[in-house]
Amino acid sequence: MEKREKAHCLVLFYPIQGHINPMLQFSKRLQHKGLKVTLVTTRSVHKALHGDGGGKSPSSFSSIALETISDGFDGEGGSSQAESIQAYWDRFREIGSQTLAELIDKLSASGHPADCLVYDQILPWALDVAKRVGIAGAAFFTVSCAVTNIYSLVHKGLLKLPLNPDSEILLPGLPPLQPSDTPSFIYAPESYPAFFKLCVEPFSNLDKADWVFYSTFYELEHETVDWMAKFWPLRTIGPTIPSMYLDKRHEEDKEYGLNLLNPNSDACMKWLNAKPKGSVAYVSFGSVAKLGEEKMEELCLGLRRSKCYFLWVVRASESAKLPKGFAEETSEKGLAVSWCPQLEVLAHEAVGCFVTHCGWNSTLEALSLGVPMVAVPQWVDQGTNAKFIMDVWKIGLKAQADEKGIVRGEEIAHCVREILEGERGKEIRKNASKWKALAKSAVDEGGSSNKNIDEFIAKLVQN
Repeated sequence: MEKREKAHCLVLFYPIQGHINPMLQFSKRLQHKGLKVTLVTTRSVHKALHGDGGGKSPSSFSSIALETISDGFDGEGGSSQAESIQAYWDRFREIGSQTLAELIDKLSASGHPADCLVYDQILPWALDVAKRVGIAGAAFFTVSCAVTNIYSLVHKGLLKLPLNPDSEILLPGLPPLQPSDTPSFIYAPESYPAFFKLCVEPFSNLDKADWVFYSTFYELEHETVDWMAKFWPLRTIGPTIPSMYLDKRHEEDKEYGLNLLNPNSDACMKWLNAKPKGSVAYVSFGSVAKLGEEKMEELCLGLRRSKCYFLWVVRASESAKLPKGFAEETSEKGLAVSWCPQLEVLAHEAVGCFVTHCGWNSTLEALSLGVPMVAVPQWVDQGTNAKFIMDVWKIGLKAQADEKGIVRGEEIAHCVREILEGERGKEIRKNASKWKALAKSAVDEGGSSNKNIDEFIAKLVQN
C-alpha cells in the first residue's frame, strides 16, 4: 500500500552546490518519512541543469518534484546579466517574491496546497511570502551554528565592528576567538559589502519563522545550539549527507543526485584502489574558492615536499594556474582531476587526510566519514570552521599562513606528514573516529537529528 502523503513541503534553495546538497538531502529524509516534497529553484538554473537548454527540462531530482520561480534573469547568462551583485539580489527579491506567491497559488489550485515553505537562509524574503499566504515558514541554514551565532550577534549590535585586531573575542555559546577566527565578512566587512548584507539580513525577520533548521547535529555544537535556542525555534537536522554514508537506512540514497560539475569518478576510484590504506592526501577547495597563483604554487610545492600520494581536485577554471610540467613531474605520486565524487573518495580506505578549504559541507562530510583534515581556509565561514576543526573537535591541523596571508609549501607538507605519519596524527584519527560514530547516531533511529525531523513532521501534520 502506498504511503499516505501527510503534508506538503516546499523547499526553496539558492542554486550553488554548497546549498543544494544539504537541502536536497533534507528533502529526501522528509520524503522517506512520508511527506510530499517539492523542490523550488530558479528558471535559469533549471535550464542550465538540463544542459542544452532545449527539449524537456527535468521535472524532478531523486524522485522529488521540481518547480521553478524567476530571479528576474531567466534569459541566457542568468544572473551574470545583472549590473552588480546587489542589483541581482534586489531584482531576485522583487521578482522572486512575486513568482513564489504565484507558485503557491498554482499548487493550491491543483489540489496539492503547500503546508510549509523551507527556505534557504540567504532568501529571507521567502519567509515574508509564506506568512502573507498563510503557510508555515522554516529557515534552513547551510552553515554552522557557530558562524550564524557570530552573524546574529553583529545584527543585534552585541558584537561591534570593526573588530579590534589585537583583542581576543569572547562571545556567548562560543570558545574564545581571535579576529581571524571569525568569518571574513565580519573580520573585513568593507571588503565584501554585498555579501556582508547577505549574512546579517536573515536575522531581520527570523523571529517570524516557525522553525530554524541547521545542517549540523546537537552533539557537535551543543553549547552554541543551547544558547541560540533561547531566541529561535532552532532544530539540528544533520549531517545532511546521503544515508548510505551514515545510518544506511535507505539503500538507494548513495549520492546527492544533483551535480553542477561533472565528476571524473572512474579515474579517481581506479587510482585510489591501487594505493595503501591511509596513505593518500585528498585535496579539494570546493566548487567556488579560487586560489591566487602564488597560493597555487605553494600548494604544489607542499604536495611535492610531503612525498605522500595525493589526489587533487583542480577545477577546469583553475587548471591554468598549475606550474608548467607539474602533472608530469608528480605523476608517480599524484593525480589531478577536474572534479570527483567527494563522498566516495572520503569513504575510501586509501584516504588518510583531507586538505580542505573548510567549507561547511566538506567539513561535515569529512567529520561524518572519520577523515582527519588539514585546514586551509580561504574566506566566508571557513576560518571559523578551521578553528573548530583544530581546537574544539581536534580532528585536524590548521595550516598557518604567513604575514602575506599565504600558506607556504613547507607548512602544508608538515601538516600532511604529521597527520599521515606523526604522533599527533594518531590522536587526531582517534578523535575523528569518535565524531564519525556520533554523526551516524544523530541521524539514526532515536538520534538527536532524527527526533527533530520527526517532531517537525508531527507538528506539520497536526496543523
